[in-house]
Amino acid sequence: MNKTIIICLWILFLCTNMLQAKIYNVKDFGAVGDGQHIDSEAINQAIVQAAREGGGTIYIPAGEYACYSIRLANQIHLYLEQGATVVAAFPTAEQGYDKAEPNPHNSFQDFGHSHWKNSLIWGINLQDITISGPGKIDGKGLTREESRRDGVGNKAISLKECKNVTLKDLSMFRCGHFALLATGVDNLTLNNLKVDTNRDGFDIDCCKNVRISRCSVNTPWDDAIVLKSSYALGYFKDTENVTISDCFVSGYDRGSMLCGTWELDEPQAPDHGYRTGRIKLGTESSGGFKNITVTNCIFEHCRGLALETVDGGHLEDIEISHITMRHIVNAGIFLRLGARMRSPEGTPAGSMKRIRISHINAYDVDSRYSSIISGIPNGIIEDVTFDHIHLYYKGGYTKEDGKRELPEQEKVYPEPWMFGTIPAKGFYISHAKNISFHHINFYYEKPDGRPLFVTKDVENIRFTDIRENGEDVSITINQ
Repeated sequence: MNKTIIICLWILFLCTNMLQAKIYNVKDFGAVGDGQHIDSEAINQAIVQAAREGGGTIYIPAGEYACYSIRLANQIHLYLEQGATVVAAFPTAEQGYDKAEPNPHNSFQDFGHSHWKNSLIWGINLQDITISGPGKIDGKGLTREESRRDGVGNKAISLKECKNVTLKDLSMFRCGHFALLATGVDNLTLNNLKVDTNRDGFDIDCCKNVRISRCSVNTPWDDAIVLKSSYALGYFKDTENVTISDCFVSGYDRGSMLCGTWELDEPQAPDHGYRTGRIKLGTESSGGFKNITVTNCIFEHCRGLALETVDGGHLEDIEISHITMRHIVNAGIFLRLGARMRSPEGTPAGSMKRIRISHINAYDVDSRYSSIISGIPNGIIEDVTFDHIHLYYKGGYTKEDGKRELPEQEKVYPEPWMFGTIPAKGFYISHAKNISFHHINFYYEKPDGRPLFVTKDVENIRFTDIRENGEDVSITINQ
């Protein structure tokens, strides 16, 4: 009996070990980790060996690993140990990052969105990938510009048409154009990432089934978490079934979130719009945005919430709730349906409908822009409800400011400042129908002579329980 038990246990032990994924220590493949020696070749050799044997964990122990392009493979877990930093090396005349692959569709979006191989870490047409661990990715040698020179890298992590991808627990610093560009990725999970970078944080483009949670993203010079739907894949694909929850986005000085100094000495983003750092849907919007929820998130020292579709995409079935914002440098809430039409010829204009925004608390919002819901004459924003919204402004504008006629700006890149000073101190609404406001509270430190609401070409607008500085107000619509 005892002999039988021992044999069974031994067989179970052998089977368990056979089923466990193998661990590949990059130092066994020649990685040095001294910050000087280029270690990407050793890391890539470990990935090739693991993929050849059915996948496994690429273990990066403590140390500083200077790298050019790291090429992922199927069933690979890239694990950065505590104290491990993968550092993007500066390219030289002899060596650098993989060349940007050709893309016949790159005229429909920026260069950075159109290529994936010119990155520190990249994968194309892969599945079952994880990048995790308490270590750090430092994009020191990456450019934030759209450099077309061979050997130059401009993204920290870049993924195209992959499935079943998880990124978790990492810190990421100065990551070039994107900390993460995910294009056409299905089943993507981002969890507990700390990103402090010099351009975009997460660009989630043409992706399906995405979960972003418990992430802190500081991006003073571009968007923190942005959903897009470009034509980079050469076909239309919606970004859909996305949840963003329990995240912090901000526009503090580069690097000051990770080091905990929270500095504000660099007020101007390169587009001269002060700080960026927000959550946004758009601008690239050839495809659509469907079934999106954003909840329990914090914005600080950055731009406000922005929903934009301007290239033909349909933005619909969006739920945004329980958001708190402080020190917002443009409109607290910005909904824009435009007609820039950066899409293949013949693409029809898009739509924006079925949007619910509730339980928003926004303090110190730029009074110049109020909040904006702006369609265009042939593009009506439909079925939007605002519920339990608190907006705090400094005020101080005049009755004359309330008489301004705003340009349509149909083809202009969408930002609130494209309209100039808004003639409403609360909400400006144009080319819209079936818009509801319930339990909306406005607060002003100084008197503001503009009307609370101004509308243009609006049908069926409803108000319930609207207050200014705690007092009930009777709404007069100026069109």
